[in-house]
Amino acid sequence: MTTKTAVLDSAAIPSAPPATEESKGTFFAGIVGLAAFAHLLNDLIQAMLPSIFPMLKTQFSLSFGEIGMIALTYQVTASLLQPWVGLYTDKHPKPYLLPSGMMVTLLGIVLLATAGSYPMLLLAAAVVGVGSATFHPEASRVARMASGGRFGTAQSTFQVGGNAGSAIGPLLTAAIVIPHGQPAVAWFVIAAMAAIAVLLRLTGWTLSHGHAQLKGLGRNQKEGLSRAGVIQAIVVICILMFAKFVYIALFTNYFTFYLMQRFSLGVQESQIFLFIFLASVAIGTFAGGPVGDRIGRKAVIWISFLGVAPFALALPYANLFWTAVLASTIGLVMSSAFAALVVYAQEAVPGRVGLVSGLMFGLMFGIGGIGAAGLGQLADAYGIVWVYGIASFLPLLGLATAFLPSTRR
Repeated sequence: MTTKTAVLDSAAIPSAPPATEESKGTFFAGIVGLAAFAHLLNDLIQAMLPSIFPMLKTQFSLSFGEIGMIALTYQVTASLLQPWVGLYTDKHPKPYLLPSGMMVTLLGIVLLATAGSYPMLLLAAAVVGVGSATFHPEASRVARMASGGRFGTAQSTFQVGGNAGSAIGPLLTAAIVIPHGQPAVAWFVIAAMAAIAVLLRLTGWTLSHGHAQLKGLGRNQKEGLSRAGVIQAIVVICILMFAKFVYIALFTNYFTFYLMQRFSLGVQESQIFLFIFLASVAIGTFAGGPVGDRIGRKAVIWISFLGVAPFALALPYANLFWTAVLASTIGLVMSSAFAALVVYAQEAVPGRVGLVSGLMFGLMFGIGGIGAAGLGQLADAYGIVWVYGIASFLPLLGLATAFLPSTRR
């Protein structure tokens, strides 16, 4: 996105020709960019939590199972609330919910910086999860409002902001928190305050322009799937989301432990490898949306899962250099599916942007949380290296893509 395209008036012209006949309207690049930047700040804060797991494990003498429970508490709290937030705001728009939710996240940061026991860590994780639950469905709605019909491009731009934040978070944690201890978590309050300022700007745009834009796009939306088609699509999406986010959770929560055990790396060295993986995830996410606008959502989903399978199967047997190469390739290819899955679901159930976005992000957090807890239990029982070997078969579940109904009418 360049500043030349950041035009916020009705005379703005899209910077690229429309990919489909739906793509008639103004692409508000500045608003999509602000939504992506807010997503970066939000997910930077969220990524800090798993990044301090090694420190918390030592400081509080936690097991892998207890680490998994902290991740589960955060992610399930977020996942359970997100669909309800989206459903409610579909019928009763609450633009100020965005900055309000970030204030809850700020409170969670303070609790995490001052927690003195395992139960307090669980409470802090839950509060951060509540803040995340209010952010994702509403910010995704704003990105769709500003898309001008280029839904995949807007969604991937929004999502890549989150992935970039997830990649930067571990680096900031390694530089700020790990050397100075748990109280240094409070520095992330600055990111939360910056996000509140950005979200207030997005709220102002939504109140003055956003809902009119969404109604205009709604006049050109597709018919959607039948009830049976929606049920079939939901089942397949759940399978695909399970494969994707359990495998991603393995890297997000346990890649540092894997590198430390298998290659005897230190915490800060392993955080650099985690950054490489998460940066690749950000790049792949950005590419997935525009490509999906041009070649179709299902084609991107096919490539995302089956394209990554050989690299996933090879990873447990690679040396340190090839582990970095394979992990970055896995992040690049597999991450391209999420924007395609979100837009596919929005097309399958038109008119329910908040509900669908909440369900998709809720599934992402819920599956990731359950996966993190389950993987932690397996790691305690069999070792983290063994877990990586078993999980390498997960991308093969992408074969379920064959059963996704077509949303093209």
